[in-house]
Formats: sequence, structure tokens, C-alpha cells
Amino acid sequence: MSVVTRIAPSPTGDPHVGTAYVALFNYAFARRHGGRFILRLEDTDRQRFQSEAEARILAMLTWLGLTPDEGPGVGGSAGPYRQSERLDIYREHANELLARGAAYRAFETAEELDAMRAEQRRHGRDPGYDGRGRTLPRDEQEARAAAGEPHVVRLRTPDDGHTSFVDLLRGEVRIPNTEIRDTVLLKSDGFPTYHLAVVVDDHLMQVSHVLRAEEWVTSTPIHVLLHDAFAWSLPTFAHLPLLRNPDANKSKISKRKMDTSVDSYREGGILPEALLNFLGTMGWSMPDGREVFSLQAMIDVFELERISLGGPVFDLKRLRNLNARYLRDELSVEEVARRVRPTLALDGGPDDSVDDEYLCDVIDVLRPRVETLAELAEKASGYFVERLAYDEDSRKRLATGQSYLEDLERAFAALEWFDEDGIDELLHEYVQRQAVPMGKVMMPLRVALTGTTDAPGVVDLVAIMGKQRTLQRIGHALESISQALPDDDPERLRLEAQAAAKEAAQAAKGKQRRPVATERG
Repeated sequence: MSVVTRIAPSPTGDPHVGTAYVALFNYAFARRHGGRFILRLEDTDRQRFQSEAEARILAMLTWLGLTPDEGPGVGGSAGPYRQSERLDIYREHANELLARGAAYRAFETAEELDAMRAEQRRHGRDPGYDGRGRTLPRDEQEARAAAGEPHVVRLRTPDDGHTSFVDLLRGEVRIPNTEIRDTVLLKSDGFPTYHLAVVVDDHLMQVSHVLRAEEWVTSTPIHVLLHDAFAWSLPTFAHLPLLRNPDANKSKISKRKMDTSVDSYREGGILPEALLNFLGTMGWSMPDGREVFSLQAMIDVFELERISLGGPVFDLKRLRNLNARYLRDELSVEEVARRVRPTLALDGGPDDSVDDEYLCDVIDVLRPRVETLAELAEKASGYFVERLAYDEDSRKRLATGQSYLEDLERAFAALEWFDEDGIDELLHEYVQRQAVPMGKVMMPLRVALTGTTDAPGVVDLVAIMGKQRTLQRIGHALESISQALPDDDPERLRLEAQAAAKEAAQAAKGKQRRPVATERG
């Protein structure tokens, strides 16, 4: 049997990490078995539909490297791949079920259905459709529909017993038929419900394995009954464990409690390799226990039987730590520099004319100190500006080390061999001569070079920046100290002195008038 998997997201908002998670497992399983991976868009919920969401879903899959074999913009023999373009197909299949007597047209109004549910609640019964439309003769159903009377098409479901199916991860699952109750297949607006569309599409697209989130377990019996009604064979079902929040109750991940947008993680500097690696550990593990692995390494050994049903926790701290490891160890410095360059350019940083070697040197010294690409870009941006902007705290640190900066400016200018060894020797000898702690000299120099105290070692900084850039930055730092000092305007100084003298005289006069305190016994 040829393996065919699919994902079928709804274009109703931000691309969800849950969609990426399910897509990864479907993609890995299809690739592992030489099969096909399909993207289908379930865009029949027209009230929540967002036209731009489709492009964002496609962009997410491209960014993650989970390119579908068939889908919107890709093509394929089973298209179209947008459900809104398949309405005639669903109506045709709904009519087939009507002709078989497996479905019927129901004409209850919204008010009638509300009254039915209210009556059920009054009698302590679970609200649900009571099957009242079943008794309407088929001829009358067709006549009323032909007259344009609004109605829905409902599946005729069993009243008693159970409907069961085998889940590859859970074994046999049995759901009482009393919980199904003649599900709506075709809405009054002519659009299908999820249940009809997903079954028809999976069959026509020859989907062999339905890998989806466990929240769909209770809906699967409806799909089993639909397959039976059409006399179609069932695909293999495997319902993946839901991603969970890292709270005490391990609640289902939701945007109310944390960021679930893949776009947000991408913009925040999470690497696609790291996000895929992280999602790959959500309920699944490598046979050798590795926690860091590539997509291809996952594909090479992927089997559904290794999926654990324990709720996988979406731990943001762990994701950031994994991302930091990719930045530091898994990607080459050249690759990290290539990815960070466009981000720096957006901030007025390096363009194509920037020396690649200097950019790589900056990235290499900074990447052990960051967790995301965005943090790396922020820290690196200061290495590519002509002048740094020093805040008040930085100016104070510069001012305390002004004499050291002046000395080092002259020493660096005279240094013949401007390499790490030469720089390190110069700085150590200077600190020894000054007989002060190393930090007293290094901190103002670090601030002068980067504008911040959170920076790599000074020797690395000076060596990377080179003589010209180092001297320029020290010079600008010294200028900034001077600009922060009061000016020497004689008139202003005279007026300030005059005001101070007047204030002192008034204070003395007040002291003379104060009554003398006496002891009382």
C-alpha cells in the first residue's frame, strides 16, 4: 500500500505551532515510507476565514522545510485542494447518501432546535438532536427542498450500541452511538461540515494514514459511519497527543496562555531547524536517545509506534536553549552570519558591501552569549555603526575611566602587531603599571567599544574591530565624555556663583535670628 498523509488546516488566523507539529509527523511518516504528503485547506468556515492566512500557512511550511507534494500552489491529480472549490463534489456525495437512505433532509428552524434543547435540559437529558426529521417522507423532503425551503442534510446514525475503530496508538476505541445523534453533513448555506468534507476528501485523495490531534478522537466514529455508508474502506487512524502548557494541570496549549504563532517564533529569532527538532521531541524520541537531531535524521528512523501518549509539554525555556545550541554548535558561523545579515540591514546595519570576514568574526564572538537570532542581531548591530549612542550610565562609566582610555588610545595607536597576543600583552602590562584591578580598566574600554557592559572579552573585541575602528570608538567615547561635562561660559559661571553667594548669605542671616535654646530642669 502506498503511504499518503495530509494536513488540513483552516486558514482562520496565525499559523499555529500545533499545525506545524502535526505537519512534521505527517511529513516524516510519508518520507520514511516513500509516500506523498498533501496540504489541503479547510476553508469552508466563511465567518472565520482570513484570505491572508492561506499564504501564511504556505510560508510556514516552506520556512520549516515541510514542502507538500500536492496542495494549493503545488498542484496534483486530486485537486482542487481548497474545500471552498470542491462544493459540487460534496453536494454530489451528499445526494448519494440521500439516495441510499443513509442521510435525510431536516427542515427545523433555529428557534425549533433551541426549544428542543431547552426541553431536553428541563428533563435532565443531554441536549442533542432527537431525530425528529427522520420521519418526513422522502418525497416531501425533496419537494420542500425544490421549493427553496432552508434545510440541512443529516447522517442517519444508529440509536443503540457503539461505533468502534482501531487507533494505531490507542488500540480499539468505542464510542456510544447515543453521543453521535444524526450529525449535520451539509449546512443550509450549501457548505459541508468538517465531517462530510474530511471523509470525502481523504477518500478521493487516497489518504492511507490519518495522523491528527487527539481532540478528533470523539469525532472519528462519525467518520467511520460515513465510510460505512459509502462502502469505503477505512484509513489507518493515529491521534497524536496534544501539546500542553507547562502549568500544573498540563492544560491544552492555547494562545490565551502562551504564544502559539509560528510567525511570532520566526520573527523572534527561533531557527526552523530548532523548532522542528523541538517539535520532534513532543511525544516522540530518537531510538538512540539523542535530543538534537536534523529533520532527515528523524525521517530515517521515524515510526509511529515510538509516539508516547503522555501529554508533551511545550516548554519555551527548553526551546530557547535548543535554539541557542543550534546557533552556537549546530550551524556554521558562515550560515549564522548569512541568516542574520538581512536582519541587521533592516536596522541600518551591514549591506552587501560589508566585509564577510568581519561579520563572521562578530557573529562568532557573540553567538555563545545569545539564544535567538533576534538577540544576536540586536547585539551585533552596534558593531556596524559609525558612532555609538551612550546612555547616562555608560557616560558615567566612561568618565571614571577617562584617563585609562586616553592612555590606551595612545598605546593602541603605537602598537605595531595588532593581533590578539599583542593586544593581550599591552593590556596586561598597562594594568600592572597602573596597579589597579583589571576590571577598572577593562569595563570603561568595553563600554567605549560597544556601548554596553554586556559584551565579550575586551581582547576579542579589540582584535575583531581592528586598529582603525578601535581608535575611532575610543575617540568618540572621549568626545562623549566632554560633551556631557558642563561648558565654561563665563557669564553663566558668574551668575551661578552670584546666586550661590546670595543663598549662603540668606542662610547665615537666618541662623543669627534663631533663638538660643535653654536647658530646663
